[in-house]
Amino acid sequence: MLKKDALKNSGVRKIVPALLVALAAAGCGPAGSDEAGSAARPPLPKKNFVAADPATWTLPIEAYLPTDDDEQQVKKARTLLVGDCMKDLGFDWRPAPDLPKLGPKTLTDWRYGIHDAVLAKKRGYKPDAAEQAAYDRVMSQGAVEDTTEEGAEGKALNGGVAEVGGKAVPKGGCLGQANQKISDGALERTAKAQEIANDAFTRSKRESKVIKAFAAWSSCMKEHGYNYKEPLDASDDSRFSSPEVTKLEIATATADIACRDRTHVAKIWFDAESELQKQAIDKNIEELVEARKSLDDTIKKAARVLGGAK
Repeated sequence: MLKKDALKNSGVRKIVPALLVALAAAGCGPAGSDEAGSAARPPLPKKNFVAADPATWTLPIEAYLPTDDDEQQVKKARTLLVGDCMKDLGFDWRPAPDLPKLGPKTLTDWRYGIHDAVLAKKRGYKPDAAEQAAYDRVMSQGAVEDTTEEGAEGKALNGGVAEVGGKAVPKGGCLGQANQKISDGALERTAKAQEIANDAFTRSKRESKVIKAFAAWSSCMKEHGYNYKEPLDASDDSRFSSPEVTKLEIATATADIACRDRTHVAKIWFDAESELQKQAIDKNIEELVEARKSLDDTIKKAARVLGGAK
């Protein structure tokens, strides 16, 4: 089973705690009713939809959240600005390298559980072996920026001192200055969209159609000799938490996918969550649209930084 912390950290640059911004890539779909102001709504992320591949599905809330490319562009621009500022203050500051991708590639990829039968026959509930090896290799080399907040470098980074070597430190430090130039709080305003995504996912499990689908999947699993109430219970089984892939894990995972295919549980769950998201979007449309505008502005500023127009 892929550890949750690995999912959270996949592809994310770790510099110092203050630099970790609440960015979350999500998915999107239909945006809701015209009465709720659909004309003002942003377009949905582009994906090549494949009915049999949950990784290509999009949830409505994705229109109000940054994509992976957006996140990387903002992080690279911020890192560039921080690096230039720290250099001006006399520090040879270096951020940690990006962690390689591990596991799900989109919000919906493993959101409702595994779906790749070929991978399951080799790895059970675990990520691709090559991906895992690349991730572990970078982690073993220390993929964490070693600046401490107490040291001179950390204080310059976070604004803990007014000057260094006679040079004034920007308000909020080099990090604060970079954030102000690029985001100015825009990224944090996507919190409402993330809240909607999380809430809809939780509440969708209580929808009648989803409950019935869970029951059908559970009944199918019992036919194969496994006793799980909900689809994610199988992948979360503690017996599959070790790095080794066992025969039991592979057998369980392959039965899991067979039962998913028979009951269409993932699609039913996705549809239920999508509907709940659309309802929540309608109720919060003004806040979401304004946050999206701020996010778009941030992405444009990041592009200008990377293009040399600081």
